[in-house]
Order: sequence, then C-alpha cells, then structure tokens
Amino acid sequence: MGFMDANYLMKNATASKLFAQISKLPVVDPHNHANVKEIADNGNYRDAWQLFAATDHYVWEMLRKRGVDENLITGSATPEEKFLSMAKVFPEIAGNPVYEWIHLDLKRYFGIDELLSEKSGKAIYDEVTAKLQTAAYKPQQLLTGVLNVEVMCSTDDLIDTLEDHKRVNDAVGRTLIRPTWRPDKAMKITNPGWREYMAQVEKRFGKKLNSITDLIDAFKASHDFFAENGCRASDHGIEIPLRADYDMACADKVFKKAMNGDELSIEERDCFMGTILAEASELNSQTGWVTQLHLGAVRDVRYKLYDKLGPDVGGDVSNHYLDYLPALVSYLNRFDDRLKVVLYCLDQGHQATLATISRAFGEKVTLGSAWWLVDTPVGMRRQLEYIGSVDVFRNFAGMVSDSRKLLSYGSRFEMFRRVLADVIGDLVERGQIPLEIAYDLVREMAYYGPKKYWNL
Repeated sequence: MGFMDANYLMKNATASKLFAQISKLPVVDPHNHANVKEIADNGNYRDAWQLFAATDHYVWEMLRKRGVDENLITGSATPEEKFLSMAKVFPEIAGNPVYEWIHLDLKRYFGIDELLSEKSGKAIYDEVTAKLQTAAYKPQQLLTGVLNVEVMCSTDDLIDTLEDHKRVNDAVGRTLIRPTWRPDKAMKITNPGWREYMAQVEKRFGKKLNSITDLIDAFKASHDFFAENGCRASDHGIEIPLRADYDMACADKVFKKAMNGDELSIEERDCFMGTILAEASELNSQTGWVTQLHLGAVRDVRYKLYDKLGPDVGGDVSNHYLDYLPALVSYLNRFDDRLKVVLYCLDQGHQATLATISRAFGEKVTLGSAWWLVDTPVGMRRQLEYIGSVDVFRNFAGMVSDSRKLLSYGSRFEMFRRVLADVIGDLVERGQIPLEIAYDLVREMAYYGPKKYWNL
C-alpha cells in the first residue's frame, strides 16, 4: 500500500466496495466553527498559510512540538515564512493525523501529489497561493464545489445577529449554513468577563437583567430568533458535571450575587450552571432542536499561551477522571423521551460510560463522532467498534468537522468515511454482517441518518 493510495485506511476489497458507496455523498456537517463572515464576504484567500494553517490550532500544536518559534506560528512573521517553517518540520510529524489532513487537502483540492517538506515548500506555497487568486477557490465556490457541502451548522453566540448567514444563503441560492445556538458565555458564571457579557445581553435584548428570570427571558428571545433563522441545534461545552435538578430560587440568589461581583462557591457555580443548562434544554425540547453536550475538555492549562494569545490556541487537554455518570443520569432522566441529545467524547476513558448510557436512554440519546483529541483514525475506529458492540450503529449521530478551517469539510469527512468503510468491511469479512446490509448501513451512517436526526 502506498501513501494515500486508493486503499488508504482500508485493509480489504470489501472496505473499498463500501467506501465507493459513500465517497461521493454530499457533506452534512452539524457542528463546526466556520467563520461565516469570511464565507459571506467571499474574498479570495491571500495565501496558502491563511487557508491551511492560520486558524488551525491542531497544526500550531504540532509545530510547537517540533520547536518552531511562536513568531512563525501566531506571530508577526510573514505568511510565506510561516508556511515554509511548517514545511521544514512537516516530515517530522508523520504519524499524526495533521500530516494526513494537509496532504489530503493538497492532493484532493490542488492536485499536488508532492510531499510537503523543506525542499518542496516554496513551490507548493507558490502554486497554492496562485490558485487561491482564482474564482474557483473562493470560500463559497469551494464549499459548493469540490468540498460538496450540502449543509453545515456554524457555532454562534446567543447575542449574534446572524446577518452573515443570510448573506451566504442568499448568495448561493439555498440554505448552506445554519446557525447553532451556544449560550456558554452566559452559563459559565465564574469565567472572566461574565458581568461584562451580561451587559452585552442587556443591550442586545433591551432588557435589564435583575433576576435569573430576566436572563431566561433573554434566552427565550434569542432562542426564538435563532429558530426564525433556521437553527436546528444548541451546543454546550460541559467542562464539569452538571445535574439538572437544582432549585431555581438558589440559582437566582447566585445570579444576583455574581451580578454584584461577589465570589461564588463551587456549589453555587454548579447550581447556576446546571439550572441554566436545564432551562436551555427545555427550550430545545419545545422546538425539537438537538442538544449537543461536548464533555471533558479542560481548557487553557498552559498559562503562558493563554496569557499571550487567549483561548482556542492549543492549550486544552482532556481529563478522563471526571465522573459524568451521576450528572448525566440526572439530566437525561429530566428530559427522557422529550429531547434529542448528542454526547461527544473527548477521551477514550469516557467512551464506555457514554455508549452504555446512550444505550440505556433509547433512540433520542445518541453518540456524536469521536471528538477533538480522538478525531483520528485510531480514535474513530475504536469508537465505531465500541458503538457496534454496545450501542447501535444506525443511531450514530454522524461525523462533524468541529473545525475552523474550510478544507476540513473535505479531508476530515473523507478520513471518517474511509475508517467507517474499513470498520464495517471488517465485520463483513468476519461474517458478522451481510454485505447487502452493510451497503445500506454505511450510507445511513455517512449521510442519510444524520441528515434526518438533525432535521437537516
């Protein structure tokens, strides 16, 4: 088998046959971090660095691991200098999926088969940058063209006004991008800047927030606005276990205390955050939205990075010691059979808990794709194998890119579909699934099932 040949990530002929069934299906991406304004503006990308690495903290982390100076990653160096510094160390990160994703992008969307290295870096940078100046490589053209995206759901704050979504959809003549409601900034009451954010909520909805009831009213106004603009889901980053049976009076006291600038105890924090998550989920249950719970990220553990660059720059880790079971039992019982819930796993140590609790709570509670640190061939394979043995393949919520980089809608989905074909192909080869059922199964998991579950 050669590097990224026709059998890439697949071990047998059955897997290849299954992949042929799904390789050309459109992309339905229910969760990403797209820059919707960039897509709406639809300007040409300036250079190869902007498209391949300027927003990708996966790439940044690999460059730091190989000793690249921060100035050549997020600093003031020119885009060409940054790209060439990446090219110089790129052979040294082989084995990490970043190596495969970027080579997939080069091969599939720029017709470049040469390996990225110090020797090839300048020529590849020049060729990609030149192509990016043409109309075919503008964001909207890439999404509706070679990336074959049918619909994608961005991640948006509850005070967002969503005009860029309308600009994109009007420009392409269909609903390409839907918003996703993410009220994390309001929920995370102990985060720096929370009171200042409350002032922004007041301004956005023209309402003074004197109590938690006022905040919930603002939530409802935002939720209604998102629904009017085509939203189908909410998204919540859950770094700590949150129950769903806290007392509203307790949460109101905590809210008023925080608005006064007083310090909160851990118990008070949990009371407020659990109450807000539950109230947001109640709104979702009324509209039929999917509620996404991203579980287990411990953010910004490298203080030097956070102090200099802020969040989302590669300083986040997982903690497999957190016990999510009691909180999830509380939450899922409150909304049993009333709410679609997708559980995302950041760490293999949590996979058994999430898979078994999904099994216990029936068809509305599903497992999302292997997320972030396990969004790799190894992580996806392990998750899919476990889903098949404990839960049900057909209830899988589908692949998501979870990406800030446009090309990820191609490379990450191809990687997932190849791994999916290989996992199901193995089951066929071992006599566990009939081939005719496997054909239907991979199509359902890759496209038709997620499209239906997410109401897309």
